[in-house]
Amino acid sequence: MTQQQTHANPLETQPISALLLRYSVPTALTLMVNYLYNIVDQIFVGQGVGIPGMTATNVAFPLMILVNAISLLLGDGCAAHMSLCLGRRQQQEADATISHALTLIIGSGLCCALICGLFAPQLVWLCGATDSAYGQAVVYLRAVSLGIPFQLMCPAFTAIIRADGAPQYTMKCMILGALINLVLDPIFIFPLQMGVLGAGIATAIGQTAAGCMCLLYLPKMRTVHIRKEGLRPTARRTGRILALGFPSLLTQTMTALVQITMNNLMRQYGALSIYSSDIALSVYGMMMKVYQIAHSMFVGVSSAIQPINGFNFGAKHYRRVFDTYRLAVLVASVISCVWFLIFMIFPRQIAHLFVSDSQLYLDCAAHVFRIHMMLFFLYGVHMTTASFFQGIGKPVRSLLIPLARQGVFLIPLALLLSASLGMDGALYAVPIADGLVFLLSAVLAAGEFRSWYRKGWL
Repeated sequence: MTQQQTHANPLETQPISALLLRYSVPTALTLMVNYLYNIVDQIFVGQGVGIPGMTATNVAFPLMILVNAISLLLGDGCAAHMSLCLGRRQQQEADATISHALTLIIGSGLCCALICGLFAPQLVWLCGATDSAYGQAVVYLRAVSLGIPFQLMCPAFTAIIRADGAPQYTMKCMILGALINLVLDPIFIFPLQMGVLGAGIATAIGQTAAGCMCLLYLPKMRTVHIRKEGLRPTARRTGRILALGFPSLLTQTMTALVQITMNNLMRQYGALSIYSSDIALSVYGMMMKVYQIAHSMFVGVSSAIQPINGFNFGAKHYRRVFDTYRLAVLVASVISCVWFLIFMIFPRQIAHLFVSDSQLYLDCAAHVFRIHMMLFFLYGVHMTTASFFQGIGKPVRSLLIPLARQGVFLIPLALLLSASLGMDGALYAVPIADGLVFLLSAVLAAGEFRSWYRKGWL
């Protein structure tokens, strides 16, 4: 066996299906556990505090998405640049990138926590808080802000540790945090009667534990090493990390903006419906938290192909990149269809987990799920395509896909249709946007691979 074969990277030698399974499952499970923080809060708050308490936690949810947006900006950008550097055998640059990202991640977490703590009253009103939920929303946001520096670390280090070849480790980190949250939530909410404050504190403690465990992995990294001289930020390296991570930032930021827009539309037009503002807003927020579980599977698939595509594109193994994308699209499509059936058939059963004593709440949940998720069987392909372009170092095309879905299609349509159709108009904007972005993704991917054929790469 030659020296080159001995040190071959598994990203260029192992079967693509095995790599996809190895990288996607731990990542998806890690994110699912992360989203369970919010779902567990919602279930216990719904049973212990009621619909106003659920509304309060839902109002803070877009802000947590924005924190994750910054986290993924730094984590995915660092991971993508690391993979490209390792594929090109640029070890020194890969080491400098992870060192550089560490400084950015810690500094950003502290800044986000300070902003959420100081400006909580203004932020929750912006995110659609009703008069009855405003006070509890402020209390909840200030409590969870204590754990924001560590909340930001986990998704960022998930991407980096995944690129280092140990995706299972971050799954353990998030499971630890979720278990702590699961134990503390009912204690703080029921025996101690702390309400949404207790839910927020439990979340902050769980996130802190998970973040600290992620930090413990850094000295053990195998493919890259943190160097003291690389900790000081430089404009060139920061720019590269931000450029590659910007599609992830945009995806999450636009998700948060959609949530803020829809929260306000639910507050405004829910009051004109048979459901009321509080029920419409709490149902929509509950649905989006359940949706995040499905979403995490697509993130797992799309994130898994990023290091595979990045390394192999850097190493000029273009056929392997194409085969990876094709398999990922197939897997994402199967997942989309399964979740579509769940959302169409079991909306009442899902809602019953959160509120069981309000028939109007369950009716609203069935109505909202079946309109909002009408074309969910197409969902996932656009995320896989965006990740493909990000992995091969084309952030502009990767950026175009989430920007089109959320900013060009969904938000304008929600504002336009709600003006004439009320709450239902806002909901119908989602399946329309899903159909349009599916077509856009197909056109962009087909155009990219046609250019590869012309160059003789395939």
